[in-house]
Amino acid sequence: MNDVKHMESSGSEKMRLRTDHMAYMDGMEIIPHDTFDRVIAEINSYNPLVYSESDVVRAIKSDRCSIDDFKALLSPAAEKYLEQIAKKASIERRKHFGNVVNLFTPLYISNYCENYCVYCGFNCHNKIHRAKLCADEIEKEMKAIAKTGLEEILILTGESRSKSDIEYIGEACKIGIRYFKNIGIEVYPMNSDEYAYLKSCGADYVTVFQETYNSDEYERLHLAGHKRVFPYRFNAQERALMGGMRGVGFAALLGLDNFRKDALATGLHAYLIQRKYPWAEISLSCPRLRPIISNNDEGAMFTPNQNNEIVGERQLLQVISAYRIFLPFAAMTISTRERAGFRDNVMGITATKISAGVDTGIGSHSDDETSSGDNQFEIADGRSVDEICKALRDHGMQPVMNDYVYV
Repeated sequence: MNDVKHMESSGSEKMRLRTDHMAYMDGMEIIPHDTFDRVIAEINSYNPLVYSESDVVRAIKSDRCSIDDFKALLSPAAEKYLEQIAKKASIERRKHFGNVVNLFTPLYISNYCENYCVYCGFNCHNKIHRAKLCADEIEKEMKAIAKTGLEEILILTGESRSKSDIEYIGEACKIGIRYFKNIGIEVYPMNSDEYAYLKSCGADYVTVFQETYNSDEYERLHLAGHKRVFPYRFNAQERALMGGMRGVGFAALLGLDNFRKDALATGLHAYLIQRKYPWAEISLSCPRLRPIISNNDEGAMFTPNQNNEIVGERQLLQVISAYRIFLPFAAMTISTRERAGFRDNVMGITATKISAGVDTGIGSHSDDETSSGDNQFEIADGRSVDEICKALRDHGMQPVMNDYVYV
């Protein structure tokens, strides 16, 4: 178990009287749980240790990756065949995406949060410098980013409806369409009509991290706030597509729980949504835990479950290669959580999208630091857009700022 028990014993009474994480809160839209039920059933029955080397070889040789093949590729037995798996993934990547790499950068406009997620630097009990950009400050940040040549932006907030309401996020999107051709959002999950409103403001892509698909572990890690409701977060991507969004992104934060099961769930979740909404663009992100600023008034520092396997670079490469083979048409992002050398090399193997010129603080892209708020986590690759582009070209890849034409 994660070191949450200590938090509970030293924290307030409200931490000991946690709400049912499976129960929807007032105002949360409820949609059918068919995808949810399928994914949870699959991960509950998945035992990575039952797969043999012969299962892995079969999966590598298969012309079409089945769900069982995907499970085999994620198993410990597959680590011995990592080179062959990566080679197969590279072939799929080149077949469907060529040597093109899409670039974007995240823009954090607020770090206020109402959730208590014990592993996150933005959590509501962490005593960090909070900040929220006004419209003029958002525009100043976007102007600074646009000058780097980027044409796609991802707008992020902490998960606080009171500090970052729908209208505030919508206004940021309206400003964004003056400077960028593609606008994604990574904010709190919302209802389909709210996604439709943000679509009308200029957003066309929604990313939501489930963090972990293990319901019990999710309950222990998310102690308070709207994020505590496990099924509402799970169904966010489908509600976004119901609201008219062009595409959706999926991710688990690898290292919070059994990474093999979380990777299976992420891939299967994306696969089932792709089958249900075949017109939608599907994307995967592959984040690992990173250090955070921790000044928690509830009395403890988060430490991952010591029984979990370590997610090293070889394990991460195994996961993203399995993703590429199972979902050959899906876009895939490698974030600045990873070091520069790793990011550069995997772009030609599995990934199709890379962030550049990244800062996870508030108001950090422009020269004005008066509104700056603390970062969500530490990054490992702080290269500029120009530096990223040069590195990609040196590896035989073609950086692309935008590949959509809206008519």
